[in-house]
Amino acid sequence: MLPALIASDVDGTLLNEDEVLTPRTRAAVHAAVAAGAHFVLATGRPPRWITPVVDQLGLAPIAVCANGAVVYDSATDRILQTWTLSPDELAELADVAARVIPGAGLAVERVGRSAHDAATPQFVSSPGYEHAWLNPDNTEVSLVDLLSAPAVKLLIRKPRMPSGEMAALLAEHVGSHGDITYSTNNGLIEVVPRGISKASGVDAVARPLGIAAEDVVAFGDMPNDMPMLTWAGLGVAMGNANPEVKAVADEVTTPNGDDGLARVLERWWL
Repeated sequence: MLPALIASDVDGTLLNEDEVLTPRTRAAVHAAVAAGAHFVLATGRPPRWITPVVDQLGLAPIAVCANGAVVYDSATDRILQTWTLSPDELAELADVAARVIPGAGLAVERVGRSAHDAATPQFVSSPGYEHAWLNPDNTEVSLVDLLSAPAVKLLIRKPRMPSGEMAALLAEHVGSHGDITYSTNNGLIEVVPRGISKASGVDAVARPLGIAAEDVVAFGDMPNDMPMLTWAGLGVAMGNANPEVKAVADEVTTPNGDDGLARVLERWWL
């Protein structure tokens, strides 16, 4: 199979442990694009965190952000499509989090018309929310305000509690309000609209191009990548991937620190 589209997760997959794109991986991506393949980022990152990746790539691809809830054109800085949780759904999910994981902090991701729309506070948290990583973009508001507007995802945070354990506790209570996933095991769960995933986001990019799932090769390392890896014609887990991800992948390549993505692409493009 000569893939028509490459869909790659960013952290733990495209970038190495230092969040650096190696020369070999960059060259492999450029060779594929030069030969006519489409390259799409598929990440849990919000659009505003795509610029550092684009700068390293040296090209500006379409990015499926927020675990599938946003399609972003990095070349024109435009939000192309969004899928959101309504205020009612957010309120139900907040109630579930309070009951099932007492003391959990809540935050939401919102989007405007571009990645850097200053008119729209994009990361909004309730008082006491403890970030899982450095986030200078935070706007702290009351819980009522947090739940008052549509959001592309809800973040549920319980420091020092494994994310896998949180997901297991929440799964039977979330119901039809959203889908649970996570990209770190450091006490952070992300809830996106029901039926939304990296797979649905990449599919929204591929279909208008006439590209079917079987013509896609996808790369990932964490549970939020699993729907995409099982949907794609070839789903590749990184050598550093979560064991659950390796179990559903068609194959496992070397770790992100050993150019695992490049090693697969070089089968077709040298």
